[in-house]
Amino acid sequence: MKTAYRDAAPHLAKDGSEIRELLHPNRHGNRNQSLAEATVPVGAGTALHRHRASEELYHITAGRGRMVLGADQFDVAVGDSVHIPPGTPHRIDNIGTEPLRILCCCAPAYAHDDTELLG
Repeated sequence: MKTAYRDAAPHLAKDGSEIRELLHPNRHGNRNQSLAEATVPVGAGTALHRHRASEELYHITAGRGRMVLGADQFDVAVGDSVHIPPGTPHRIDNIGTEPLRILCCCAPAYAHDDTELLG
């Protein structure tokens, strides 16, 4: 099944980022994972949070960010990918001069109720 980017309306996620659900079981027929694009504006960041069940993968497609992943902190840029194990506290701040865009893959698929805000 194909999903057109223009048809994926943005909405605000629990962590404060703008999300476009590109593929999600509730709407697109896939079963075990979800794919979304998150956008973090210049000077903003997501809230510290964790997903109890979902493993998450980030792939940076635009901008620069500072990632907090458990006890680690590191910078990310276009082309970088990050693995976020289930239950791991994480957040990302936009430290660049353009919107930070991240492809986010979750398995099992993203569920709003699986997100626990920590800060």
